[in-house]
Amino acid sequence: MDKLNTRERVLVLKNILEKHTDEENERTLSEITDLLNKEFDSFYGFSKKSIKVDLDCFEESDVVDLIVNQETNGLPKYYSHQNRLFEIQELRLLSDAVVSARFITKSEKESLIGKIKKLTSEHLAAKLENQLHIEEIAHSQSNKVKYVIYDLHNAINDHHVIHFQYGRYGVDKEFALSREGKIYKLHPYALVWNRDYYYLIGWSPEHEEIRHFRVDRMVKLQVIGEVFQQKEEFDSSKYTKTLFHMFTGTEKWIKVKFANHLINVIIDRFGKNVPIDASDDGYFTLKTKAVISDGLVGWLLNWGGNAEVIEPPELRQEIQEQVNKMYNIYNS
Repeated sequence: MDKLNTRERVLVLKNILEKHTDEENERTLSEITDLLNKEFDSFYGFSKKSIKVDLDCFEESDVVDLIVNQETNGLPKYYSHQNRLFEIQELRLLSDAVVSARFITKSEKESLIGKIKKLTSEHLAAKLENQLHIEEIAHSQSNKVKYVIYDLHNAINDHHVIHFQYGRYGVDKEFALSREGKIYKLHPYALVWNRDYYYLIGWSPEHEEIRHFRVDRMVKLQVIGEVFQQKEEFDSSKYTKTLFHMFTGTEKWIKVKFANHLINVIIDRFGKNVPIDASDDGYFTLKTKAVISDGLVGWLLNWGGNAEVIEPPELRQEIQEQVNKMYNIYNS
């Protein structure tokens, strides 16, 4: 087998440093040479002399990030690559996002995690892997989602109209198309991640309003050559902030009285700037805009007697009806 030329050897050395060294694992010249020969089964016969020249070059230049430690003269130098694009805690955040995504299959999660691990050393990647638990929670439609997301990403960027069918699972656990398989037409505005799912938000020409759809429920997506003009600037975060569990409805001002111990729940949901009025009776009153929907009703019922709807009257009435329904169920 032919010897590596200098440029090829430098690239191989850089790869070894990135793969086998980090802030917790520094290597001597001898150890690095051994790793090179082991990695390539000694085919190329890496020598300490040539590798020392390359390491000295790395040390003197800013092209390759190399940390060199030597306590005193006469002792061997220790080399490591530490300044990575992603820190280990950032890779953990990315990995957790992948693991928690309910629309990604277990095999795809394992593949993505494997790619994320290549962004750090083998030693740190092993630590990352030991803290992850991957469950199979995706359904049969999930293996198609990544291709749908790719097409939607391009459609949003190019302002192309899309056609698709939409569906849900029934009690028979079979996926059934909505509206008897009728085609939906949408001007796609944004993809958002909410409650471990991807949603597509866009303008519906049929209904003349903004609507959203869960991406893993979209099938037979077609990106049409027709170009649309977005009617106005769209703020996806503002849109999703008023929704509860991504249920649609009519946006109105709501006024709700909460027990003081729920203040962190409110700040987590609405942010620190949400207007509240504190009182001396152990309660505070929240006033904000929200979409009146089954999602909002369900969210409010979570807090039982620690939350009371003051306004609007129709929301208060809906809460009363749901409470009465629950009472009748458990009192029978």
